Amino acid sequence: MTPRQGGFAFWVLLMAFPILETVARPSILRGAAVVAITGLYLYTARRESLLTLALLGLASSAAALAFGGSWTFTLTMSAVLTGAIVRRWPGVALLLPLTAVAVGAAIRSDVGGLNVAFSGWGVFVAGLVPWIIVQLWDTIAELQATRRELARVAVSEERLRFSRDLHDLLGHTLSVMVVKAEVVRRLAPSDGAAAARQAADIEEIGRQALTQVRAAVTGYRGRGLDAELAAARDALDAAGIELTLSSPGAPLAPETDALLGWAVREGVTNVIRHSTARTCAITVVVGEGAELTIADDGAGVTGTASGYGLGGLRERVEAAGGRFTAGNAPAGGFRLSVGVPEGATP
Repeated sequence: MTPRQGGFAFWVLLMAFPILETVARPSILRGAAVVAITGLYLYTARRESLLTLALLGLASSAAALAFGGSWTFTLTMSAVLTGAIVRRWPGVALLLPLTAVAVGAAIRSDVGGLNVAFSGWGVFVAGLVPWIIVQLWDTIAELQATRRELARVAVSEERLRFSRDLHDLLGHTLSVMVVKAEVVRRLAPSDGAAAARQAADIEEIGRQALTQVRAAVTGYRGRGLDAELAAARDALDAAGIELTLSSPGAPLAPETDALLGWAVREGVTNVIRHSTARTCAITVVVGEGAELTIADDGAGVTGTASGYGLGGLRERVEAAGGRFTAGNAPAGGFRLSVGVPEGATP
């Protein structure tokens, strides 16, 4: 059952007034109208059927005109479901016939001019308010879907960037190693010394490649702290999360700068994807070392914060001799803290 169905089905309680009137003035026609309108209302509220909505409008209009009195509440019920089910703006015009019937029923009952106006206005507002509520529900659902898509795109772009880095690092290096390995194979039978020199070159190239890969994996080839803070501001703004940033802008060692940039990227991705936060605060403190704190006002997490992104970040920080903490804050929300000794390397 959707929020609209669950939220508006209780208006069937308005049938209590026609039921009481039917008990006071029993008739087969009134009893049949009670059963028909109640059944149509509950079915329409559950299935959101436009056909049964139209039948409900006809039945409630006929009952209000035929019996008057408290039967005008059935028009209110029809207006509520019309506003809840018909989402587009022109659909609000469907409330006008129900309003006209309410005015006609009030005139026929001779309730007075002011009461006639109140009857028509009450039915129209009874449909307009649910229509506004449903529009808000739909807008919130679209915003949540957009937030999830933004997080997915951010992760995809980061994976693509990382794959490009690895291709740049290893493509040329592996090609050179293959060529030199072929030279070693050709020289080995006739010139062992030359083959040994080529093998030594392969070893050196391999060591350099390993160093470069480790640097890429630990984020040392990343965009750096300042670039990641700028990207975080844009990403949070796109997700509708207000950012409060405190950073001294002091120069950091390249390894520390890259590691904190990685921490900002992973921490902000976590905020966008999981926190449902409205605000996020990023604080950078530079002294003998450097400390980064990312805190949000979201729902926090259940269990332990051990996703792949944060788990990998923990390993890199601890490998650099730093401190890593992540978990729900006492005052609510989620808090990530990374402390790195200045110039530390993993």
